[in-house]
Amino acid sequence: MRKLSKKSRVTAAVAGVALVAVGGGAAYAYWTTTGSGNGTATNSAGGGQVTLHATFAGGLAPGNQVSVAYTADNATTSSTVVGALSANVTTDVAGCLPEWFEVTAVTSNSSVAANTTATPVGSGILKFNDSAANQDACKSAVVKVNVTSS
Repeated sequence: MRKLSKKSRVTAAVAGVALVAVGGGAAYAYWTTTGSGNGTATNSAGGGQVTLHATFAGGLAPGNQVSVAYTADNATTSSTVVGALSANVTTDVAGCLPEWFEVTAVTSNSSVAANTTATPVGSGILKFNDSAANQDACKSAVVKVNVTSS
């Protein structure tokens, strides 16, 4: 095998460097362009109703009162805020008059997270008012507090 002269070695080295430089430059080549686009999705319908509950102790008698706790269940996929509460009383006995009872609903404008139950949303007082009339019809009657939100 023949030995390369110094000039040939230098020429070969320069050619090798040039070849690597040219090949390396190709690795960084790219195209430039412009573009645009968009994406869409539909939001939750929301607006699902919450289920409200009123909880209070039993055993009311004329002249007594108990505290009422109002809670909400939200089975929808979005959170919501429970606004103004209003409440009224009904009974399961015709002679036990709802007007003998007084119920309040203090609203807290509470946020109720999606898929939650028993979230506190307010409080109040349920009173069984004394009346000059005979209130015996209310003995053992079931008193129901109906609550709504607006």
